[in-house]
Amino acid sequence: MRRRIITTTALGAIGLLALSACSAGGNEGGGNESRGDITIWYSNNEAEIEWGKQMVEAWNADHPDEQIKAQEIPAGASSEETIGAAITAGNAPCLVYNTSPAAVPGFQKQGGLVNLSGFEDGDDYITGRSGDVADQYRSSDGDFYQMPWKSNPVMIFYNKDMFTQAGLDAENPPLGTYDEFLDTARTLVSSGAAKYAIWPAPTSEFFQSWFDFYPLYAAQTGGTQLLEDGKATFNDDNGTAVADFWATIYSEGLAGKEAYNGDAFADQQSAMSIVGPWAIEVYGDSVNWGSVPVPTQDGMDPSEVYTFSDAKNIGMFTACKNQATAWDVLKFSTSEEQDGAWLEATGQMPLRQDLTDTYPDYFSANPAYEQFGDQASRTVEVPNVPNSIEIWQEFRDGYSKSVIFGEEEVSTFLENAADKADSLASEG
Repeated sequence: MRRRIITTTALGAIGLLALSACSAGGNEGGGNESRGDITIWYSNNEAEIEWGKQMVEAWNADHPDEQIKAQEIPAGASSEETIGAAITAGNAPCLVYNTSPAAVPGFQKQGGLVNLSGFEDGDDYITGRSGDVADQYRSSDGDFYQMPWKSNPVMIFYNKDMFTQAGLDAENPPLGTYDEFLDTARTLVSSGAAKYAIWPAPTSEFFQSWFDFYPLYAAQTGGTQLLEDGKATFNDDNGTAVADFWATIYSEGLAGKEAYNGDAFADQQSAMSIVGPWAIEVYGDSVNWGSVPVPTQDGMDPSEVYTFSDAKNIGMFTACKNQATAWDVLKFSTSEEQDGAWLEATGQMPLRQDLTDTYPDYFSANPAYEQFGDQASRTVEVPNVPNSIEIWQEFRDGYSKSVIFGEEEVSTFLENAADKADSLASEG
């Protein structure tokens, strides 16, 4: 199910990169004061459509001269490819509630995104809502070309019945350190309780590293992105520790090296999975599950552990003729009231500071989500750098060769991937 969050294929990434080379620049923002009807796109996920329809209805009831026309994002090889093509054609909607942070540098380079910081209250509204986490979404010029919107902070889901069958403590599972995690994984497999301890997708799509390497790297480093200040960060002791951990998992047969046709965790082919809060509803009562933060090398208090955000944001596009209305709609749709409606409808976490304190009744009534609500304040996003998708693809290719299939030393992989990332990020 997490594939619904990012569906870009490697082919789609290539198409997006090609489109990104077509033009450069972007709207300064706030220069278009026109008001009137606007069009928006939202995801084709059922819960998100439900939220979108009520949001549009609420706005339209009070704004007869500034109506929203809403639709699901048109079908395509990927949402990113669809948006990129719309930018090129000049017919992108005003707002897209399904904008991948990894695609923002490419859309910005196309000249397709409005600079939200250009609105008089742009920066103040964004940082006031999201707090310090908003800084991860600034572009290289320091401005916002995306509204931080919602996240699915990933954690470890584990099957309590399988842990019990293996003789492990299912209520306080030993998973906090790498050594504990590895010993637990070995016990799960050797006991016959599970075919594999964990089964991340071993496929080569650029985004797959967001669900194995990157969450653990975020945790191990206390919140460091893959690149910072345009330079790779991961060719160091922390990156080595994370890569070695996963290399051990694969070399000992504790994770599958082949793709599973389905959901290995739901089908009880693996005892653990790295998932976001969407999994609570998906697995429901069909799996007797528990959840814990991702591990770190030496262990860490859960209240300090970072993870990958798995966010989707809102982009405003330069083809929009009524940007003043679009900005007001963007603020309305991310207001405290609408964020609460979003939380109720989807179980995904608004990128809003003090989330659990803002919606205490929701988390009291839905305690399974509270851990994710707390985790949402400690998330790491993909770096907002030029050639973002291509950087991740290079990283994934090297990771697959070295970590999953053991065909290259980890140190060689990290060094080569860092060199390629630095070069690509510098191309602007």
